[in-house]
Amino acid sequence: MIENIEKKKVHIISLGCVKNTVDSEIIAGGLERAKLQLVDDAESADTVIINTCGFIGPARQESVDVILETAELKKTGHLNDLLVAGCLSARYMDELKAELPEVDAFFKTEDFENIFRHVAHRKHLAADPEHLRKLMTPGHYAYLKISEGCDNVCSFCSIPIMRGKQRSRTIDSLVEEATTLAGRGVKELMVIAQDTTTYGWDLQPKRYLHELLTALDDVEGFEWIRLHYAHPSHFSRNLIPVFQNAKRLLPYIDMPVQHGSTRMLTAMKRGLDNAGLRRLIRDIKSGIPDVRLRTSIVVGFPGETDEDFDTLMDFLEEVQFDRVGVFTYSEEEGTSGAELEDDVPEEVKLERQDALMNLQYSIAQEKNDAFIGQTLEVLIDRPDIEQSGTFVGRTRWDAPEIDNIVYVEGPATVGAFEQVKIHSAGPYELYGDLVKF
Repeated sequence: MIENIEKKKVHIISLGCVKNTVDSEIIAGGLERAKLQLVDDAESADTVIINTCGFIGPARQESVDVILETAELKKTGHLNDLLVAGCLSARYMDELKAELPEVDAFFKTEDFENIFRHVAHRKHLAADPEHLRKLMTPGHYAYLKISEGCDNVCSFCSIPIMRGKQRSRTIDSLVEEATTLAGRGVKELMVIAQDTTTYGWDLQPKRYLHELLTALDDVEGFEWIRLHYAHPSHFSRNLIPVFQNAKRLLPYIDMPVQHGSTRMLTAMKRGLDNAGLRRLIRDIKSGIPDVRLRTSIVVGFPGETDEDFDTLMDFLEEVQFDRVGVFTYSEEEGTSGAELEDDVPEEVKLERQDALMNLQYSIAQEKNDAFIGQTLEVLIDRPDIEQSGTFVGRTRWDAPEIDNIVYVEGPATVGAFEQVKIHSAGPYELYGDLVKF
């Protein structure tokens, strides 16, 4: 049996957010330790695990499409065991079992034990102190998931339905994992959770994000530590001196505000109103030198009027966020928002999304133009696949996949911090030459 298991070829497809990526890395690490062969393509695998996303309609459709596409390999490839895990599976398991007989087994989120037993026929080793995630990111950056689930009641969000209540990890366990990642050569650590700012509230005794970030900042080996998913209603002013005094914690905060109209913020159950958001952002900007703020916005929530949208536009023009993602509202079954009439026409949602992105386009262009002539520290992520001799990297104010990039001309080194002199800029990218001293 062991010999057959060790010959098994497994491919993992990870969809959705980076929290899902971490889950997939835990699965991959456990299977690799069990000496199963992990392969890079589904066509050569006899077992495929699809870690799905079920957050919004388009993500759910993508997950279903990938499942159906992969299932075709049972006819044309080596595939004989198709497994589906993650948020979509957790939320709609009964329906999926009925509608997708091509799938051999379904698993909920974080069901590592049963996934491992199914694939490897042995106990999962994720709790073993020697367990190592198999990173699916480039080796120089990684994510650290500090808690699972969410206690917030945002009226548009189904995450608590799929992932349950918040469950924070201890500071000691997180520092231990971070130390291991640093020892493996990771230079940039990204701190993630559904809501990082409520970290530790569920622990006994209660702990806080500023304590965790202070401890992580002391871990040797990292150059950059980046904070994501900071709910503005829970952003403690105790965090500001941590940023001020940190050696590695970057002046970058991913803080989804979701709207700027008090009426909409109340309907979305976001906690702070327009004035509260403006006070918080003012305090952050005055307290953390050179900080850059990323946010996300939802347009077209039920009841959003032209006046609400104009207030949102004015808010974004005043605040001048550095990075903005804009999403159109989609009704999520089981949320309190689903009890409201989805009364904003789809074409209006798209028009408002375009208007916001056009505003941000001009803001981003002006901000990037200010970098022309400056020499910036850039972390090199990869060679440019389209232009030989050019590399793609990021500044300290940019997270991978979602933020701006820097095109670097010259013999740069992937995973290294390089000095780059910026000679031109677009709204979402900088262009520069490698500086060698």
